[in-house]
Order: sequence, then structure tokens, then C-alpha cells
Amino acid sequence: MEYVLLVSVLISFVLAISSLPMWIRVCRRIGLVWEDMNKFGHPKNVASSGGVIVIMAFVLGVLSYVALKTFLFGGQIKALEIFALLAVILMLGIIGLVDDLLGRGSVGNRSDGKYGLPKKARLLLAVAASVPLVVINAGTHFMSLPFFGLIDFGILYPLFLIPLAIVGASTTYNFLAGYNGLEAGQGILILGFLSFVSYVTGSAWLGIVGLCMVGALLGFWIFNKVPASVFPGDMLTYGVGAMIASMAILGNFEKIAFVVFIPYILEVILKSRGGLKKQSFGIPTKDGKLKMPHDKVYGLEHLAIKILGRGATERKVVYLIHAFQILFILIGFLML
Repeated sequence: MEYVLLVSVLISFVLAISSLPMWIRVCRRIGLVWEDMNKFGHPKNVASSGGVIVIMAFVLGVLSYVALKTFLFGGQIKALEIFALLAVILMLGIIGLVDDLLGRGSVGNRSDGKYGLPKKARLLLAVAASVPLVVINAGTHFMSLPFFGLIDFGILYPLFLIPLAIVGASTTYNFLAGYNGLEAGQGILILGFLSFVSYVTGSAWLGIVGLCMVGALLGFWIFNKVPASVFPGDMLTYGVGAMIASMAILGNFEKIAFVVFIPYILEVILKSRGGLKKQSFGIPTKDGKLKMPHDKVYGLEHLAIKILGRGATERKVVYLIHAFQILFILIGFLML
């Protein structure tokens, strides 16, 4: 009977897919639109900060799960953990929205601090957003590491490792971005898998919460895939990155989440070659293709364009990165 709780996932999806058309119309009417940088001529006609709808659809979906669990099934719920997670996502969502309003939105190319919030401010605010999980002492202090075995991190886990995970995941998820459907598609793949991991490791509640975000992202992806009519903004990328870290902490599967997150670590390494200042975009041509913007590779997006050669298009670049992500998801599956 508790499969009825999956209706919460459907609620998140329906809220997202039904609210986004209105959001797109309002953004276009008031001029809150951004350039589509991977289209020839860079048309400025794409609604901004659609992550607002995604986060709200996710929150309402999770709250519907809490309501169903409380009033229909009368069972115990992980209320403290759930509301701490929601607080983290909402706090980072607000930070992302402010970053959008001060800059030009989430394109995975503003790590040089030229637009939006200054880097130090972003990091400090992300640390503050991790506090809800810190104060409830989320997760377990024990972690099994290669070559070291089982290590008890003690008080260092909530005071250092939790903020590090939230800050690292929320800010670096924003690096691999800037292509129609990329951020949403990656979130669907990663959070869908982590929801499965939550279920098989005994945290079914966390699996449903994760799937609520997947449902909201799926509704958003329909409008964000090539050719996009709405962009995610930092509200979505910060929120999804924080969701990945929060699920790893609350579900106690940090090692699997780390493996799944390796493409983003590689993205940071590649962008560091350019001093974190090289943009992820390709050079669009009249025939809808993308060319390499630099002689060297400064991101997985550039690597995908290089591999695809003359046949590179925005859609193919996104799908190739998704395929690369699925490879690490499979590795994570073998670790179960």
C-alpha cells in the first residue's frame, strides 16, 4: 500500500510541467530572458531562472509525502531529516536566485566571479546553508576508506565534512552546464540512481524524497531540452548539487555518491587549466553545428565537441556527456 506514496513524485512532476508555461510567458513579457549562447546569433529569447519552479515543485511534492505518511499511513517519518534537507535546498535556492538576479544565470561559466555574487560570498553562504544538516548531526561519523579501513571522524564529520560536501557539490554542479537540457538531464540521471541506492540500502523515505526532485526535473527538462524555452539558473544547479550531497550524507553512501560525481571533479580539473575563466560554450555555426572555442580542452563540453568533430551539435554534446555520466553510475551500481 505504501507505493501510494509515490504519488508525491507525480505531484512534483505535474506542478513543474503545469507551472513552467506560465513562468515562461511572464519572463518573456517582463524581459527576464537570457541569450542562448550555443545558437547562432545568440538569440536572447529564453526565459530565465526556471529553477524557481523546480524547487517549489520539489518542496511541495515532499510535503505531500509527509502529509500522506502522517494522515494516511500513521507511521513514523524522518521529519527532522526531511525538514533539515528542505531547509538546505531552500537556502541554497535563495542564494542561487540572488546570484541569477545579480548576474546572468547558471551557464557553468561564471566561476571567475565576473557576474553574480563574488566567489567568497557564494562559498560563505553555501557554508551557512549546510547548517541545518550540521545541527541535527546528520549521517554517521564512520566511513570506510581504501587503504585505511573504517575511520571514525567524530565531531569532524558534522563540523567539517558536511559543510565541505554541501559547498563542494552545490558549487561544482554549476560548472558542468550551459547547454540545453544538460543540467536537468544530469540531475535526473544522478538523483534517479541515488534514489535507487537509498531504497536498496534501507532508506526508502530518502528514495521517495530524491524521486520528488527527479519528477520536478523531468517536468523542467521537457521545456529545457534542445531547443530550450527556459533556462535553469543557479537556483536549480545549487539546489540539485546540494541534493546530491545531502542524499549521500543522510543515506550514508558517500563513496557511491563520490564515484557518481567524478565527471564534475574532472570538469573542475579541466577548467582549472584555464584559471577557471574559460567558458564552456562552443562556437555555433549557421548550420546548427558547434566548433571548438579554444585550441585546448577546458571542460567536458569542449572534449565532447572535440570527439564529435564536424558533426558536433548541442544535442549530441549533451547526450555524450550523459553517456559519460552513465558510465560512472554503472560503476556505482557495481559497488552496491
